[in-house]
Amino acid sequence: MPKMKTHSATKKRVKRTASGKIKVPHANRSHLKGNKSKAAIRSNRNSNFIDSSDMKRLRKQLAPIK
Repeated sequence: MPKMKTHSATKKRVKRTASGKIKVPHANRSHLKGNKSKAAIRSNRNSNFIDSSDMKRLRKQLAPIK
């Protein structure tokens, strides 16, 4: 059976924390900021953590990365 490969697009977009959580940036922060409220722009600066229901799928995509 061939080796499992890491999903390249996913590995560029996520970081794993020391406690094992997966950290991702918020969506909708690159352009068209004039339509968004200041509070929405500010809250999108912080990172987002992946929900536990998606962890199994993401761990499979990031299989070789420890």
